[in-house]
Amino acid sequence: MRIGLFGGSFSPIHKGHVALASWIVQNHFVDEVWLLVSPQNPLKESSTLMPEEVRFNLSCAALEGIKGVKASDFEWSLPRPSYTWHTLQAIRKEYPEHEFSLIIGGDNWVNFHRWAYTDEILSTTPIFIYPRSGSIVDESQLPSGVTLLKGAPIFPYSSTDVRKAMASGKIPEDMLPTSVAKMIKETRLTQGGI
Repeated sequence: MRIGLFGGSFSPIHKGHVALASWIVQNHFVDEVWLLVSPQNPLKESSTLMPEEVRFNLSCAALEGIKGVKASDFEWSLPRPSYTWHTLQAIRKEYPEHEFSLIIGGDNWVNFHRWAYTDEILSTTPIFIYPRSGSIVDESQLPSGVTLLKGAPIFPYSSTDVRKAMASGKIPEDMLPTSVAKMIKETRLTQGGI
């Protein structure tokens, strides 16, 4: 089975994540998309993230009933900070029956040179790039094995926008799956907020 690994903090997951993952499966780029909820991104300040259990639970709720897309906490058992190359090595060992590819945003591709083990990743792993507002990807300059997902849905907001709205006391229901907005509301009422 062809598995697309869509890694990120998902702090929190929003409608764009869900729609993109579903679109990739529906258009047969892969058979399944696994959203790898990262415990700690080496390029991000961990203090800005929601607790990892909260991010994972919200992701599971958002993907309930979405065919071919699931949340995974696979990286949590790996040494931290989690590097993509180490994840790929570990997940291939754990699931040798699957073929894995990476799904990354245009903003990540622009910064791909900052990643660890880029040569190893490029030589072993197909990469799908989805467009992000403000990040220009020149398709003619992409190396072999790297595909720009033309036609993929683009959403004008990010998890950062969701967090900013929440910090001001709002729950941006237009950006969040219904189940996620509901869980955040309930958590705020019962535990004083996330």
